[in-house]
Formats: sequence, structure tokens, C-alpha cells
Amino acid sequence: MKIRIPLLGALLAPLLLFSQNRIGTGTVAELYRAECAVCHGDNLEGGLGGSLLGDLDYASGDESIRQWIEEGNPDLGMPAFGNSLSDPEIRSLVIYIREMRQKDEREADSTGETSKEAGGHTFRVEERVSGLSIPWSIDFLPDGAFLITERGGTLRIFRDGTLLPPVKGTPEVWAHGQGGLLEAALHPEYGENGWIYLGFSKSRNGEGSTAVVRGRIEDNRWTDEEPIFEVPEAHLRSARYHFGTRFVFKDGYLFFSIGDRGLQDSAQDPASPNGKVHRIHDDGRIPEDNPFQSEAEAFPSIWTLGNRNIQGLDAHPRTGEIWASEHGPRGGDEINLIEKGLNYGWPVITHGMNYNGTPITEKTEKPGMEQPALQWTPSIAVCGIDFYEGDMFPQWEANLFAGGLASEELHRLVIEGDEVVRDEIILSGIGRIRDVATGPDGALYLVLNGPDEVVRLVPEEKND
Repeated sequence: MKIRIPLLGALLAPLLLFSQNRIGTGTVAELYRAECAVCHGDNLEGGLGGSLLGDLDYASGDESIRQWIEEGNPDLGMPAFGNSLSDPEIRSLVIYIREMRQKDEREADSTGETSKEAGGHTFRVEERVSGLSIPWSIDFLPDGAFLITERGGTLRIFRDGTLLPPVKGTPEVWAHGQGGLLEAALHPEYGENGWIYLGFSKSRNGEGSTAVVRGRIEDNRWTDEEPIFEVPEAHLRSARYHFGTRFVFKDGYLFFSIGDRGLQDSAQDPASPNGKVHRIHDDGRIPEDNPFQSEAEAFPSIWTLGNRNIQGLDAHPRTGEIWASEHGPRGGDEINLIEKGLNYGWPVITHGMNYNGTPITEKTEKPGMEQPALQWTPSIAVCGIDFYEGDMFPQWEANLFAGGLASEELHRLVIEGDEVVRDEIILSGIGRIRDVATGPDGALYLVLNGPDEVVRLVPEEKND
């Protein structure tokens, strides 16, 4: 299914969010022009050599493209570059060719039409909440009201068609770059205890990281706040990106993510909380059976490591297994099954390259490091995810929905066991999809940035 994705403006490019805007740019583009363009054309359209656009019999997948560049083909006049280019440079050219093919495919579809049929259902998109300012996450109160975070630091309730004033007394957040009020989620036993958990970026002396608190809302005021998790001062960073933060409650534990905070190698360091998934009791205590507890220097709440910047986290409704969406660099967005003590590889292995077009590594796999269940190269800037658990779309039961920021796409993933067996784009061009959630009414809700609103997917035949 070909979908044309309009390029976004460069307003927020310094935040390193929009890898798709960098397609055709940077060091790798200069490398291509120096080594390849004389035969294959400036835009891969072909010349003395053949076009590199489309799926070629001799160079379709990543490995065959890499082999073609490294070893060449004398019969077709293709020189070998294995002695003149490094392995990371060859890997960056593979990513560049993949990017340019995607760009060509999307520009070829000039209609921009969006399919509204997927997985046995026909649906339409309805606007539900407008008037927001960079909404980041959504959860649902028992009375049907929506709980919505805004990155700038406000917590909003939408009830009975009205967007209420910001909840008073919420924590002060460090609203810079990707930081702010990022996550709000009800405790699984909210009906009995009233706890609401907030994940946000918190600063001390101009440096910050991810913090978690819980509290209650009474008369539109935040009360009874208790600290649940905070990063020690030694691990704070001035970087304004890669805060992670999404929540999953399971078996009395709270799982959440923290990004690498701009220090790639920290994701491999057990002594650092950055670039990890964490597991704590829902009251903040550290479980004694966490996988790195026995290591004296290890950060005690770590559950997994080698995670660049997890932007989505959810538990499978049938198996209880936790799945994550990981925001890659330029290429290499991932969907992963999150399991105790595993290493997901960043930055030792990755399918992506740096935003400026320079290589990170030639390695996409290594013993002892997990392969993604699915990876997107070029990147879609994957963000929030949700396993569908409603009754409006029975054919979508337990499908995983993943939103893309730069691509403005909604993907429907079919999972069997530990494998993603299908990836279908079911929406595009409606805005940057920040979060996805199944509502209590059975609709699928999307939190959008640009426009800043909440919409829902409902069956085409449903009027209410």
C-alpha cells in the first residue's frame, strides 16, 4: 500500500525528531555523490549504471545491497568498494538507498488518499477533543472522562464534551525539547485507591531526567502526591531529549522507560538508569528479583538495557507480555518484546545511522543482543502503541497499533507468538501520532500533534 507522506517543516529539527526530513541529506548523501552518482544518477534514477529505485532482483534486501556494494559485479560493470569504503560507510549507503526508494514510492502516489479499510473493518475518524497544547498521552476515567497530558506541564480532563481548566497543583515539570508532562495513567485498582501516576521530566540546577509520582484528583486539584521514582543527581543530563516514560502496570509492578538522554553508551552501562526499561513496585520499592540486583554497581530498578528511547509500552491482553516501540535514529525504529534482563543492543547494533548521515556502526546483530520483532528503515519516528481490547472492531482484537510522528502514519501490527507477521498502514497524513489508546467505548483513540487534538476511529456504520 503506497501512501504519500508530506514532509514536515524544520521548526523542531534540532530536537532530532524528524529523521524523515533528512532523507537525501548529510554525509551519506555526499558519499553517494562521490562514489555512486556518476553511474547511478544524482537521484538514483540511473545513468551509466542501472536505476537503484524499486526492488531490484539483484539488490532488494539490505544484505544483498550491502553485498552488491562491497563485492561488485564485473559482468555488469559494477566495481567493488569493499577495499575503499569502511563497513560502517557501506552500511550507511544501504540505509540511504532504502530511504531514497521510500521517498520515490511515496512521491509516486500523488493522491494522498487514506484508506479507511483495514483488517476486515471499515472506519472513519472523528474529532473528539480540540483546543489542546501539544498533548502527549491519554487515559480514561471510570465515568468516561479523558485524562490528557500536555507537554508544557498541564493535566487536563475532558468530560461530557467540555475541556476543563488545567488540574491545579500538578508537579512542576522541565518543559524543554522533548521534556515536559509526558504520561498519565490510572492504577489498575483506581476504583479502590484513586491513584493516578504521572511521568515527567524534572530538573535540578539546569539538568534533568525522568521522574514518577502518584497522587489523586479532587475537585480538579492534584492532591496526596507521593514520589515513586527519581533519578539521582549524578545521572542528570542537560540534554533536552530522550526521556522515554511510558507506563505498564503488571502484577503489582510498574514498568516504565527512560531514554539514553543523548549519551549513547549509557544504554549499555548497568550503572546508569538511562537507556533502560525499569521495574519497581507500584509504591516505588525496588523488587528483590530484578535482574541486576546482585551487581554492586548496577542501578537496581533496571529490567532491560540497550534501549535508545522507548516511546510506547503496552502489555499483550492475552499473554501479559510487554511490548515496546523504540524510537531509532535515522532508520532503525523498532518493535520489541521486553523480557527480563535482556540487552536490546543500542548503540552496539542498530539498523539506523546518525541524523547527519554519518554511520553509527556496520553491525545490525551480535550474539547476546536481541533482534527487534520489527524494524522500520527508513524511520517512521515511532511513538505510542496500544493493543486493541475493545468490541467495536472484533477483527482487530489483540492487534498492536503503533503511531508514527514524522510519517504521520498509524500501523496495524498482527502478532503471533513473538513475531510480527503483518504490518499494515491504515491511516496517514492526519497529524503526528503521539499516543494510541483503546477507549472504554471500544473506539481507538489517537493523540495528535499538529493539529493538537484527540480523535477516535469508529466503525463507518456507527453514528453515536
